[in-house]
Amino acid sequence: MEKSASKKQILRDTKEKIITGFIQHMLEHGKEPVSVYKFTQSIQIKEEEFYQYFTSFKSIKSAVWDQLFDHSVKNLEAEEIYKSYSAREKMLGFFFTWIEELKKNRSYLLTLYTNQFGRRGMPPVEIKSFKEKFKSFVSDIILEGKETEEIANRPYISDKYDEALWLQLMFVLQFWIKDDSPGFEKTDAAIEKSVNLAFDLMGKSALDSFVDFAKFMYQSK
Repeated sequence: MEKSASKKQILRDTKEKIITGFIQHMLEHGKEPVSVYKFTQSIQIKEEEFYQYFTSFKSIKSAVWDQLFDHSVKNLEAEEIYKSYSAREKMLGFFFTWIEELKKNRSYLLTLYTNQFGRRGMPPVEIKSFKEKFKSFVSDIILEGKETEEIANRPYISDKYDEALWLQLMFVLQFWIKDDSPGFEKTDAAIEKSVNLAFDLMGKSALDSFVDFAKFMYQSK
């Protein structure tokens, strides 16, 4: 058991060494390494070791996005009060916690995405795995919100709520990348206003109440 645990730790350490080395290279040179061989030489591992974890530099960038998400959720769920949050509060909590994780890697993210993110209206391909993780996470929040009736269950539209929140997250990311306000206070305001608007729209509105009443009256005839 001890040998197995030790091996797993070595594997984790090597993977982290590759990710950290890649981020450091991007910060120092402003571009990807010229080759996997050159990169592995710089971080003192064998090239074949690299391919045990990653197939390309793109897959490292994808892993960074996954880490940002995983750390955000881990930190958020570690707070005991999180369990008592409403769906809206959980979503706000995630956005704010996620931005704090982004801040720790701002120079790296700016190096990669200042002029690239959102080109032709499409997000970079390396965030595909992150998108899947995020949509799975918010789907649970949406389901919880429906159960408590904080979120309205609307035919056809409800199935698109997770995609709408993903687009909102991308809006916040691009806003934060361009934000030059002290402490990124404008980004904080953008999160609060946009998430509250999203939940107001997903919540039960006067129109929903009217439709429910109309159905009741029709069925009561």
